[in-house]
Amino acid sequence: MSHISENNHKTENSYWGVDVLVDAAVVRANLIDIKNKIAPLKPRIIGVTKYFGLNAIEEGYEAGLRDFAESRALEAIEKIKALSPQIRENSNFHFIGHLQTNKAEKVVANFDYIHSVDSLKLAKAISKAACLINKREKVLLQVNNAQEEQKFGYTKEQLKKDLAEILNLKGLEVIGLMNMATLGANEVRLKELFSDLRKFRDELEQEFNIKLPELSMGMSNDYQIAVQEGATMIRIGRKLFN
Repeated sequence: MSHISENNHKTENSYWGVDVLVDAAVVRANLIDIKNKIAPLKPRIIGVTKYFGLNAIEEGYEAGLRDFAESRALEAIEKIKALSPQIRENSNFHFIGHLQTNKAEKVVANFDYIHSVDSLKLAKAISKAACLINKREKVLLQVNNAQEEQKFGYTKEQLKKDLAEILNLKGLEVIGLMNMATLGANEVRLKELFSDLRKFRDELEQEFNIKLPELSMGMSNDYQIAVQEGATMIRIGRKLFN
């Protein structure tokens, strides 16, 4: 049943709670605005739908989005399964939240990318699950280069220790690094964190003789700075859907 929220957004009650109803025309306009602000660079724009229901994915797809991100495994999987076959088959689904090893099998079966690999134990669980279904899961290694205790992610030192073993796991295709910048950080600090991740990626490529083409950096508040510092994937929620 639909009603009008205090913010004058139409909402509806659903399996996932109260969802703001999204309109494809709004998403399309927001998408154009984002692209204009980061032109001529063209990172992959991933629509973060974790706080929205099916409507956001459906309208985002209608607006031209083909990449969608979620962070709560079981809720996200139910959402994906409820989508039409056309949207499921023609979209990429990215898992961006902290992943527990006991949910690895379900996430591997339903997501094309996992951005949040933060331990060797998790990498092994993902690899095992992928091998069971004859898949190589595309993964990014999460680096907590802001060194925030409340955030998940590798330290640089530990990632260097584990990387050779991770690269040898048959079920994984390691494609890059991901970070989450400090909430409320100023522009100088944001530039520092994003450029630091890019430099660390370059260091790993040279030291391990590998290619890590993807840098998943930047969200609604800081995507422009992230793109300037080399982001190839930006994770955008409210700037797209509100």
